[in-house]
Amino acid sequence: MQALMEDERIQIHCETLVERVQFQHDVFELTLASSKATFLVDALLVASGRKPSTAALNLEAAGVSWDSATGMIPVDAHMRTNVPHIYAAGDCAQMPQLVYVAAAAGTRAAINMTNGEAYLDLSLVPWVIFCEPQVAAVGLTEAEARARGLNTETRTLPITSVPRSIVHGEKIGFLKLVAEKPSMRILGAQAVAAEASDMISTVAVAIRGQLTVADLAAMLLPYLTASEAVKLVAQSFTHDVHQLSCCAG
Repeated sequence: MQALMEDERIQIHCETLVERVQFQHDVFELTLASSKATFLVDALLVASGRKPSTAALNLEAAGVSWDSATGMIPVDAHMRTNVPHIYAAGDCAQMPQLVYVAAAAGTRAAINMTNGEAYLDLSLVPWVIFCEPQVAAVGLTEAEARARGLNTETRTLPITSVPRSIVHGEKIGFLKLVAEKPSMRILGAQAVAAEASDMISTVAVAIRGQLTVADLAAMLLPYLTASEAVKLVAQSFTHDVHQLSCCAG
């Protein structure tokens, strides 16, 4: 992503702190702490993440545990706090800060607090960064799988091997698939592509269904779609996809 951004003349300064920001004459002046270099810019975007404003809720009075460092409230799979009749959901709860996770958590909290029974499984949470191209992932990376003691086999398909990406003129990107050996069950995937989110969503369903590489390779997925990349990367475990005919099944 850094290389792609720099190709678009975007300057990137890693591990750098901003020492001072001044605003005058409709222009921001930024001074970097390390090099003392200054930049004049029209707009300033602060993307420092979010922290729940739970400190003012006096949770201690209700006996509810919370993390003062992060502001988050620990909950179980039913969205219950350590106090059984008090629930938490969304960005204030100790879970991924993603809108679809928050919505699912809120729904389950409402069901459970009205005498229903529902739980939230966070073992498989796909995520996407909506930059251009998109960056997305789901499940385990190769390193995470090995850290759990799993034997893995992986394939990485360059985006230039995906028909839809070729049509769109994409030059840089990939889809990587991680499988467990010897079962070849799908464990995870990572992608950088214009439609990485659609690729990853397809893999998420495959992981949930405990599909194998062979299952994915045999699936009928439409030609000239982003999801076709998932079939192609699965086929690449046993074939050179560049030698296959168009739409090879």
